[in-house]
Amino acid sequence: MLIELKVPTPGESITEVEIGKWLVADGDLVLKNQEVAEIESDKATLSLTASESGQIKILVPEGERIAVGTVACTIDSSVAASEPTQVATAVSAPEKTVAAPVQEKVIPEMGTKSAESNIKVTPVAREMMEEYHLSMEDVLSGLHRISKGDIEAVLASTSSATGASTSTSTNSVSSAPFAEPVEVSRAEKREKMTSLRRKLSERLVAVKNETAMLTTFNEIDMSRVMEMRSKLQNKFVEKYGLKLGFMSLFTKAVAEAMQFHPAINSQISGEEIVTPEFVDVGIAVQTPKGLMVPIVRNAESKTIAAIELEIKELAEKARTRKISVEELTGGTFTITNGGTFGSLLSTPIINPPQSAILGMHNILDRPVAVNGQVVIRSMMYVALSYDHRIIDGKDSVGFLVKVKELIENPERLLTNGRNPEEVLLGL
Repeated sequence: MLIELKVPTPGESITEVEIGKWLVADGDLVLKNQEVAEIESDKATLSLTASESGQIKILVPEGERIAVGTVACTIDSSVAASEPTQVATAVSAPEKTVAAPVQEKVIPEMGTKSAESNIKVTPVAREMMEEYHLSMEDVLSGLHRISKGDIEAVLASTSSATGASTSTSTNSVSSAPFAEPVEVSRAEKREKMTSLRRKLSERLVAVKNETAMLTTFNEIDMSRVMEMRSKLQNKFVEKYGLKLGFMSLFTKAVAEAMQFHPAINSQISGEEIVTPEFVDVGIAVQTPKGLMVPIVRNAESKTIAAIELEIKELAEKARTRKISVEELTGGTFTITNGGTFGSLLSTPIINPPQSAILGMHNILDRPVAVNGQVVIRSMMYVALSYDHRIIDGKDSVGFLVKVKELIENPERLLTNGRNPEEVLLGL
């Protein structure tokens, strides 16, 4: 039986997509629910999955733009029914083919169980993987496919290492006076821009050309928040099953600060200024396919624990290409955290039609003056980029100062941003 796989619709406003990458080759045997292709739209990367097991025939090449609903490939389910053993072999073959030669040829004496154990990870990269809940498999799956050049590089390094070992064993006394010349590569890698990257490029240029963007900066003493997080982390994990991060605290602080400076939550619509009474915060998430901004809706009415859980779920969906266009659409404000990559200070770019974006940065111990004394505190620079057409300097600076107050005094998040003592006395 011949089954047609049609391109699913990413969302109501999207009528055309691009075949980003085929995950299987033409003629391969695939299993039911196996991902066979990545589909690129202007807003997200989606997966095309096999509805039945069988032999696949690819009808649309990589990089071609097609209309939603077009048949991208067909599956002959009768082949799978007669050859079930070959289906399993076809799916598992790539893993065995790649992993086994590396282990046996490069370091056979170590006897490692998988190729992943041979990969060195820097402390910074490991910390980022833990922060974003990424496994080694997630990272490797986001890299480019193995090419002829990669294989030749491995063979060259292996043969040179073997040659050096042989030379040392046969003549351990003498050594070459000069090191052998190192081969210098002049190769280039070219790949076509994805629809998502092209759309992002267009939007970034449009923001610079169509808005009066300015940026104001401040710094936040993270000591109390970090102390609270360290003190209560174990209890938080026991109750909610996940770690407490800084992003949820900043999301809540932003939602509370909006109550004092609603202009930051405004947008331009034609000749009108629209100011929503709700706060939908976009959280910038880096994925193998580029930057995505899933939305935490009604952040003003949610607890920190609920926000933390939603951020984790949305980020996981974005990285595994399971997120929907609806979960990426909308938003009245955005937060981006360059600190996870080591950024000390930067100027974030507004995500239109929003009018402002908050940039978080790296936390570093620095000497600061407190009550006339120099002390060491954990400090973070923050930046607020805003559209000066509808947001005045007073509101932008005041909003950032309010976020600073809430993070430095986290108990105020329980009193709608007000001084707890004033609330206690009814002032």
